Amino acid sequence: MSAYVQPATSTKCHNDLGLHQMASNKDVVQDLRTSIRECTNRGLTHAAKWSSELLLSIPASKRQPPQHAKRQTTFSTSTPARSRSPRPSLFFVDQSSVPTRHPHAPLLAPFDYGPDELNAQEKDSLAAARICFMAREYSRVPAFVVGCVGPAARFMSLYSRFLLSENSAISEWHKFNATRHQPIEPINDAIQELLQEVVNETDPFLLLLKAIFLSRLARREEAIEAAILSIAGFPWNWSSWALLTSCIQDGEELTALLPLLPLPPTHLLVQMFQISTLNELQIPTENEIALCDRLLGLENYPGSLWLMIQRATALYHLHDFEQAEAQFDRIFALDPYRIDGIDILSNILYVTNNRLKLTRLANEFLAVDKNRPEVCCLVGNHYSLRGEHVKAIKYFRRATQLDRTYLSAWTLMGHEYVEIKNSHAAIEAYRQAVNINRRDYRAWYGLGQAYELLNMHEYALHYYHYATALKPYDVRLWQAQGMCYEETGRLREAVECLKRALIAADPHEITINLMLARIHRNLDEHAEAVAYHRRVVEVCRSDR
Repeated sequence: MSAYVQPATSTKCHNDLGLHQMASNKDVVQDLRTSIRECTNRGLTHAAKWSSELLLSIPASKRQPPQHAKRQTTFSTSTPARSRSPRPSLFFVDQSSVPTRHPHAPLLAPFDYGPDELNAQEKDSLAAARICFMAREYSRVPAFVVGCVGPAARFMSLYSRFLLSENSAISEWHKFNATRHQPIEPINDAIQELLQEVVNETDPFLLLLKAIFLSRLARREEAIEAAILSIAGFPWNWSSWALLTSCIQDGEELTALLPLLPLPPTHLLVQMFQISTLNELQIPTENEIALCDRLLGLENYPGSLWLMIQRATALYHLHDFEQAEAQFDRIFALDPYRIDGIDILSNILYVTNNRLKLTRLANEFLAVDKNRPEVCCLVGNHYSLRGEHVKAIKYFRRATQLDRTYLSAWTLMGHEYVEIKNSHAAIEAYRQAVNINRRDYRAWYGLGQAYELLNMHEYALHYYHYATALKPYDVRLWQAQGMCYEETGRLREAVECLKRALIAADPHEITINLMLARIHRNLDEHAEAVAYHRRVVEVCRSDR
């Protein structure tokens, strides 16, 4: 069971699953098709891709449209007549088994699809705006939708203006790379003005924009509120869930947030949100793997590559590298050119020292798309494993230029700077990682290492404390902290840290035992020193 989130499965859940599955699948299929259409119409390609892949993961026999259903094109701008009242959402259990909602949790709201019929001029304008948006010609989009009254037109105008201003701000920010003059994050003066235009909006997609603007302004609590309201108005927009994930700082906050959602914890979307968020926080448990296994069952979404990647990522964070790699092998057997998750696989291959496979993947995916940050991370790991740290830094830097919020690239770039003894550059890279996510223990650990290289042990201890608080059962962190205490002559603290390291260490570990024996000898505690030496002898004999 997860230490942070109540398990989403139960005996009653499994019993009720068969009773509700047929109706649920029909609801999900209709919801996903609506999501694909509405997200595509607004240029939310990542959300549309997520919905389309989940739709295709449902067995074909369960997603056949009714015989009387009319065909709709993906790029439709008019909406067939339909009921304006919300349909029942997908539940894996009946309402009687759902925990009590928080009294302030918003209710699901009917989605306003806009006018049922748009005039020919507005249809043509929206089509032109959409094409320019997908071609990333954001500056042209607002002019095309002037005078359009539909909600999709308003969204595309605001979203394109935001992306245009954000790209400009990021470009200016990168001019100060690796200098002390670089701000913590890009400065976008246009966001306040854009926020004023959506401050009182109730349309779920405009609420998503409001949440994005608030998050960018570091108004996290307000961004969470806007994201939840967006989900209440249109639950099947995965972009809203992803933004909510980015705002959550720890598992306790996730637990507190679940009752505030407009959907129960047993809803498919909430379960997927739970898995994704715990993976982002790097604290999944066996509960999340079991949840992935159930959702990947034949009666649910057996072909969902997204769920498979979440499962592999959870295994990676649990240090089950063999099973994680096997899961990725199954994913790429089904979709050989899928880039999502390739960076996680490259980390696994790096840790397991699988140089041959890492080299092969780096060459293959460079040919697929060299401008994806995940591919740059893959190639960076390839060069790092070969000891070519300068080339690795080049590719990790490229990944951060493609996506400044790409946490792993900043952290791995810091590691490479440590390898070439450039402590100051390493500190800058790790600080960027911490600014993106203060829950990333690897960045705090890296800062400790960098300051140790500078012989600034008190600073190093400060950052090691942060790292061990976030990852209390990581052997390396306690060992590094113990060694740092030993360097400063604080031997009692060193002993305590190394004993903590032994709790989670391999039973055949000898290095930490030898360190403890040495420190006890220096403290004139010979009985304790002898005990640890005996332990080393026992381990060596058992390993023969």
